[in-house]
Amino acid sequence: MGSEGQRSPAAARGPGQGDPRALRRDCQHRIFVNRSLALEKIKCFGFDMDYTLAMYKSPDYEELAFALLLEHLVAIGYPPEILAYKYDPTFPTRGLVFDALYGNLLKVDSHGNLLVCAHGFRFLKGAEILHYYPNKFIQRDDMKRFHILNTLFNLTEAHLYACLVDFFTNCSRYVNCDTGYKHGNLFMSFRSMFQDVREAMDHVHLSGCLKEKTLENLEKYVVKDPRVPLLLSRMKEVGKVFLATNSDYTYTDAIMSYLFDFSNEDKADVPRRPWRSYFDLIVVDTRKPLFFAEGTVLRQVDTDTGKLRIGTYTGPLQHCAVYSGGSSDVVCDLLGVKGKDILYMGDHIFGDILKSKKRQGWRTFLVVPELARELQVWTEKSELFEELRSLDLFLAELYQHLDSGSSERPDISSIKRRIQKVTHEMDMCYGKMGSLFRCGSRQTLFANQLMRYADLYAASFINFLYYPFSYLFRAPPVLMAHESTVEHSHRDSGDAGTALPPWLAQHGDPHQQVPQDSSGEEEDDGEA
Repeated sequence: MGSEGQRSPAAARGPGQGDPRALRRDCQHRIFVNRSLALEKIKCFGFDMDYTLAMYKSPDYEELAFALLLEHLVAIGYPPEILAYKYDPTFPTRGLVFDALYGNLLKVDSHGNLLVCAHGFRFLKGAEILHYYPNKFIQRDDMKRFHILNTLFNLTEAHLYACLVDFFTNCSRYVNCDTGYKHGNLFMSFRSMFQDVREAMDHVHLSGCLKEKTLENLEKYVVKDPRVPLLLSRMKEVGKVFLATNSDYTYTDAIMSYLFDFSNEDKADVPRRPWRSYFDLIVVDTRKPLFFAEGTVLRQVDTDTGKLRIGTYTGPLQHCAVYSGGSSDVVCDLLGVKGKDILYMGDHIFGDILKSKKRQGWRTFLVVPELARELQVWTEKSELFEELRSLDLFLAELYQHLDSGSSERPDISSIKRRIQKVTHEMDMCYGKMGSLFRCGSRQTLFANQLMRYADLYAASFINFLYYPFSYLFRAPPVLMAHESTVEHSHRDSGDAGTALPPWLAQHGDPHQQVPQDSSGEEEDDGEA
């Protein structure tokens, strides 16, 4: 700040005329905006637990889950050789699609166009892809064949499919077929493999073996952050706070007690109190996404024994009481709030975000832990994005003076090869399956769902610590192709600026790095 009696450069320029980059928060602390949201209008903050309030340490937690999945598959008859496989955190990403007919892992855009195709750990190219998908396109609504792996729990599942396909493809005892493997008189289809893996996933999560192993070594598997109780105590000062988790009470109590217990540490800014006191309402066993529809019977939990009390609970909300089941309608009734009063935070694009948005009209915040890595690559590898932009401009120059009467056909084969090479190089910076959000200039299905259903998103809900509760999150304008490529006229100078290629104009200049958060008057987000 300038000294008294002096005006800062920003003040001298007048309101709204400063450099917007100077106003942005640190990118790791930033919350990104798809639809404008006035935080002061939020009366209730809702939380999921797993991968939202409780962040699991990666890759340790995934390695544990992966080992348990392999053990279960061997127990039901799979070859013990598969136990040699180890979880590789650089391979899977969220939002992949498993094709239960051909056993391929696919990365697609929102329309079903193929971006990446892998059979086991072998990435298919050109003619190989056309053999399976003649139009390089899938019908996403064929839910019996195509299965979207959208959650953080699905990362181990996606990697397991690749491991199994890799093993059976390369094992001399099995004959490879388009839709599975033959061994003597036995045929194992990719569909039956999918069913076995899904059953193993259910076993690991529902039998309690993953939870048991996690609780045995909380320090190894669960992130403990003193900012969690600090933020929740501040939220409770300005509104109501509730927890809605699919986990049972015993596991929830153990995890939350660990997250909120700092009695052995010198944390003066963290009040020492029971974890349940941070919430106005706690609901376990919610069975989301069913919770956002008809729900289940609401029962009260005996917090001394962890057992459920018989009968449906019909009384008023009790302080520090814990409930099981119920529905989102019950939550609204007990807390005395309606849809848009609630900001709900979760990591599951379908179970948490899509259903709460479409069925209840709740405002939504998606936790995307991968965002930290995505931002790092976006900023450090800006020269690759610049090169794609230069190639776009070069293509435009070749065609600039040609029209429908031109017989000349520019040779663009070398440019197309270079675009493919740069796109691949960009993808490999993120991991073997590329970015969670894009493949070169094309957005993934996950990115489209995030933009469509999450009002806000960030690497962690903790980022709310860095914003006042009076903040207005204002969404940047989303430009259509005709708006992003046609400049506004500059009447004063008579000089028109250069428009960005459409893919960059819609998603940010590499120099800008990431969409900025901004404030201003709230605008209609198009929802009734």
